[in-house]
Amino acid sequence: MGRKRKKDAEPETTWTNWAGDQTCTPQRIVHPRTREGLVAAVGAAVDDGHQIKASAGGHSFSDIALTDGVMLRVDALNHILDIDQSSGLVKIEAGATLGDLSRRLDRHDRAFENLGDIDHQSLAGALATATHGTGLRYGNLATQVEAVETVLADGTIREFSASDDANSFRAVRVGLGALGVTYSVTLRTVPAYSIHRVDRSAPLEETLDSLPRLAEDNDHFEFFVFPHTDTALLRESNRTDAAATPPNPAKRYLNDVVIENWALGAIAAIGRVAPATIPRLSRRITSLAGRTSRLDQSFRVFASERRVRFTEMEYAIPRAAASEVVRRVLELASRPELAVGMPIEVRFVAADDALLSPAHERDSCYIAVHMFRGLDWGPYFQGVETIMGEHDGRPHWGKRHGQTASTLASRYPCWSEFVAVRDQLDPDRAFANDFTARVLG
Repeated sequence: MGRKRKKDAEPETTWTNWAGDQTCTPQRIVHPRTREGLVAAVGAAVDDGHQIKASAGGHSFSDIALTDGVMLRVDALNHILDIDQSSGLVKIEAGATLGDLSRRLDRHDRAFENLGDIDHQSLAGALATATHGTGLRYGNLATQVEAVETVLADGTIREFSASDDANSFRAVRVGLGALGVTYSVTLRTVPAYSIHRVDRSAPLEETLDSLPRLAEDNDHFEFFVFPHTDTALLRESNRTDAAATPPNPAKRYLNDVVIENWALGAIAAIGRVAPATIPRLSRRITSLAGRTSRLDQSFRVFASERRVRFTEMEYAIPRAAASEVVRRVLELASRPELAVGMPIEVRFVAADDALLSPAHERDSCYIAVHMFRGLDWGPYFQGVETIMGEHDGRPHWGKRHGQTASTLASRYPCWSEFVAVRDQLDPDRAFANDFTARVLG
């Protein structure tokens, strides 16, 4: 007998991601609000013969969340279930967004060990795609996970941890949504802390020659560079015991919204109709970036305001190749016919042991490239992928890329182990879609 279907199902509803360039029309979209409701929704989909995908924030640029089966919107599963102040372990429902969760953790004097620069993703989505921040001594978000509670296709809920089925735990921490639907995550948090961040410009060649030192001398280091310019925009962030002194709201608005978003949006608008102006505009926006300093709570410093819509591709390469690859990508991006008006972003991440983490077993440099929404990103991204492939590059799972199982398997030492875990947990491929068929085979 089939399970009773939830009343909150919405048939034939279209779903679109944040960037507005990935869209699907599932058979139905379900909004489970409880653990039991999530189990029932998975069971009903399986009974009906539909494949299942979960979504929340919609901040992936890839098609990883798309489905023509059943989509589970887990936004309402966002509660903190338990906090152990002595150990720092916090159990959280997987639909919580990173930004909201950071604010709630701060009220308990706890924080993420590290975060990326976007905090609108759901916890589950950020883990599934190996979302990361920057810092040589810090891994991606999945390295902060102690346990994962997952709903499987047979309706059971299993908790995976390093002490119980370690290999499956290494798979589900970066599971691409291909193993089950995550209900809860137990995180290792740290006491709340402040970050002192300095943003400054520096000559590009000097920056590239000094990359090892810059990455080693700062807790969290990254830089941006616009094609057609010879200036790097550095962001050096270091942990401190000093009390937070949040910036004046007007000053913060000027920097985070007017300069970093409105000015960038102006380049997009002008560049669409007059591509020849992009080099001059890029040099102009780079010149606006003076030296700024900020001392605030960690999660407020890590997160950036993003109001301009774009699409993105990002690759992890061996750290030693960083300077060479950045130079080659900039040379490509400066070709006038590509009309690239957005910066390249460079970050650093410590190695980890998650089976499909792009930083698996190697310290990595992540290089991200972007194009404004509505522009032809294909030739640029394809050219970047060629460069990355020459350096054993591994794509960020939540960003655009053209890799397939045949090109990816050799880049991951434990690829076959992930496939074996998938065969065990989801033998009938209830959690498959076109994305998993392409990248996992």
